[in-house]
Amino acid sequence: MKKVSYFLAVVAVAGLFAACTQKKAAQPVAEVKPEVAIDPKLVAEGPYEKLIKSATDTTLAYVLIEKPQVNLDDFAKDKDGFITLFDGTTFKGWRGYDQDTVPGRWTIDNGAIKFTGSGEGEAQKTDGGDLIFGHKFKNFELTFDWKVAKGSNSGVFVLAREIKGEPIYISSPEYQILDNVNHADAKQGENGNRQSASLYDMIPANPQNAKPFGEWNKGSIIVYQGSVFYKQNGKTVVEYHLWTPQWTDLLQKSKFSKDKWPLAFELLNNCGGDEREGYIGFQDHNNDVWFKNIKIKITE
Repeated sequence: MKKVSYFLAVVAVAGLFAACTQKKAAQPVAEVKPEVAIDPKLVAEGPYEKLIKSATDTTLAYVLIEKPQVNLDDFAKDKDGFITLFDGTTFKGWRGYDQDTVPGRWTIDNGAIKFTGSGEGEAQKTDGGDLIFGHKFKNFELTFDWKVAKGSNSGVFVLAREIKGEPIYISSPEYQILDNVNHADAKQGENGNRQSASLYDMIPANPQNAKPFGEWNKGSIIVYQGSVFYKQNGKTVVEYHLWTPQWTDLLQKSKFSKDKWPLAFELLNNCGGDEREGYIGFQDHNNDVWFKNIKIKITE
């Protein structure tokens, strides 16, 4: 009788163990989620990069680059208060946008800054990129001379911020530089708003008084407390006002609208950031273009 009882007890324990084992086996296995790839444009590296996180569901994250600025006291100033940003012989104060040095396609040619295009479309090459002067400006008058080769395209930018992995025009209004006769962009947009001295894709220059390719034009951009004026060959051809409902409306009707390019819309709508200041830059559009007599007068 004892043997039978012992046998039954062993069978019961074995059954209980098997049941427990089955219950454990029946438990769902935790799902292993794949690692989410991190966008390299959103990785802040080094002492000069800062991740600006999304403040709300309607804002976007980006990495802002804040490098040391050049000292304007090291640059000549004339009797009218204009500071010479380019002396005709050196790239003192200049560097590539989101770069530490001047890209190789930017050279000095007979007293002018020249960009040499590759003739392979508008994509920037490894030795190219946009060019900026390494100091931020707020209220100022910028003057410069420019000319283009046949069929060339470029641009001048103000109040730009350096955004990692993004083009300069994502945060800066563009003064269009163009051969109006031979570049296809002259017939795009609306009412000529992509022709020379226009606020690119938003306001056409009026009157349109650009000189033909190969000839020097005089340009000017005045920024004062959000009011911006473009001049071409002595005439005021564009006027607009930043940080206003009218400015937002212009963006919404352009390629930089909230639906088409949300980060550009956000940055341009807050042009110059909280400090309302930024860099001056020239565009690499992979076409031959020249700039000289680059001066700036700071206003209070």
